[in-house]
Amino acid sequence: MIRRHVGFWLLCLMLSSALPRSALAAGRSLLVLPFQPIGLERQEQWLGDGVAQLLSLAFVNHSAFVLADAGAVRRLGQSEGWGEPVVLRAARKVRADLVFYGEIKRESGGLQILPRYMELRSGGGEGRSLDSLTVIEGKLLETLRALPPAYVGALRIPVTDAEAARIERASTPTKSVLAFEAFVKGSEAALAGTQAGNEAAAELFAKAVELESTFVAAQYSLGLVHLVLGNRWKAAAQFRASIQLDSTFPEPYKALGDLFLGAPRRLFDQAVEAYQKAIELRPFYADAYIGLGDARAAKGEVDEAILSYRKALQHNPGNPRVHMSLGKIYYAEKGLYYEAVGSYKKAIELDSQLVEARVGLGEVYEDKGLYEDAIREYRQVVELDPQHTGALYNLALVYEKVDPREAIARWERYVEVASVLPSEKDWVDVARQHLRKLRSQREGDR
Repeated sequence: MIRRHVGFWLLCLMLSSALPRSALAAGRSLLVLPFQPIGLERQEQWLGDGVAQLLSLAFVNHSAFVLADAGAVRRLGQSEGWGEPVVLRAARKVRADLVFYGEIKRESGGLQILPRYMELRSGGGEGRSLDSLTVIEGKLLETLRALPPAYVGALRIPVTDAEAARIERASTPTKSVLAFEAFVKGSEAALAGTQAGNEAAAELFAKAVELESTFVAAQYSLGLVHLVLGNRWKAAAQFRASIQLDSTFPEPYKALGDLFLGAPRRLFDQAVEAYQKAIELRPFYADAYIGLGDARAAKGEVDEAILSYRKALQHNPGNPRVHMSLGKIYYAEKGLYYEAVGSYKKAIELDSQLVEARVGLGEVYEDKGLYEDAIREYRQVVELDPQHTGALYNLALVYEKVDPREAIARWERYVEVASVLPSEKDWVDVARQHLRKLRSQREGDR
């Protein structure tokens, strides 16, 4: 009997090298770097990011990999060249086990794609090359479609029929090069994390959708940007539009779960249902398990929430937010001090920039009377984010217990930062009460 996706499998076999079979464990961290553009005109520079985007769209569908956070990849910066030492340093920074990278260059008027990869081992890593791909004029997307099976073949990665189908579909996200260009540029703009970046991303994703209305990933990405910009109704409409186009695409279900979870009307049951649908479609979807855990916790289903978080760790043990969520629920709901501290510390070990984990750890220390330890964590947060009102407030409270003079300075700093924020109005009033009390006490001591 002829199997479906036979073309995909044949391409994998044709492109397989004589390398030793890779011992790929489930949940290996994969870093996909932008391919280095060489000799490309300015208007073609996006192609390097485009190759990385397509590979990411494809391999998020394989259970063997957990893609490194796109924001972390962006923070690495664009190197002048992905030489092996640079790739190795980048991989270690994001704790990757495997890196896909390469070059896209123009030679004699034609485009050549030179894919490479590096598997990290305890002693380092050695870059390996795949066969180069020549882009025939007008066949860019068809050529890029051959890259995922090329990596599958080179690494001898086991692929199920279901994974083959998903990877093949994701490798052809659109038929329009212009729509793909807008999508890639929109994705890069969104990673800036600024208002201007998100507004630019919304325009670019809208352009991609206008050029091809069936571009599912662009529809979904437009919804994400609307959500970040606070346009919840527009976001929901885009997520539902992408589901109508492809009901097997799990990302919009997970995004709807996030939207329901953050809704003012406490739509926790709807959030649970959306996360469960995402997991049904992608059983190794770690972020959906995290969302499900958050929704269960919001409903007061503590044991079920912990189970969901542990499921997330099975598929992505290096996700710091799971450890942070576990730390929160261990202490607040179970009263497990050591387990909470261990989880928070693991989150910080995995991502030293995760300020909310430090705030959580500081609150546990403060509650246990370990004021110096709490001050250390809150100060770290303020060093990372001088405008973090939660840490500034907590820091002032703790200093009241150990150093009233320093507490006054800390309350003054909190009021300075928070008084311009409407959401902090009530807390600023409390802070001013603390200031009046402390100043009065100092006057009385003189």
